[in-house]
Amino acid sequence: MLRIGYLRLRDLTRLEDCGTHEDTAALKAAGCQVVRAEEPGAPGQALASIFDFIGAGDELVVTRLDRLAASGRDLLDALDRLEARGANLVVLRPELSSAGPGGVALRAALEAVTDLEPAARRRRRPAVAAAHEIFALQQAGVGPVEIARRLGVSRMTVWRKLKAVEA
Repeated sequence: MLRIGYLRLRDLTRLEDCGTHEDTAALKAAGCQVVRAEEPGAPGQALASIFDFIGAGDELVVTRLDRLAASGRDLLDALDRLEARGANLVVLRPELSSAGPGGVALRAALEAVTDLEPAARRRRRPAVAAAHEIFALQQAGVGPVEIARRLGVSRMTVWRKLKAVEA
């Protein structure tokens, strides 16, 4: 089991809010073998690379939920991607995990928060899904419609990517 630490830095001019050193130390103390930080204004490249190599049984560890994503929708998208890869989310403060019964409660709370977000802030995940994610879900016995729902892409995208993998 690999523990991967992640934090999304907000604003480098407000270091007291950022807590970079404390967060990194907390992630290392929690047993994270790898710690990745997303620079302010970066389009999620570090998180995307984590989603590319995280595997079944691995854990993505964050110090707080706001270090993972800026909105409830983004948090749910991250949970969906982790679930699709067979990985779990662990939050250090407060102690939360997406595994087990606590994971069901965490998802329900995030869905409730997302429902309260203003409509203008809601946005769908970009319709870009890696072919290996789609193929792995298909190999796990998940149908194309469910793959599309989990990854936030169209069914046609799923069919195209599966056809490309077969060729």
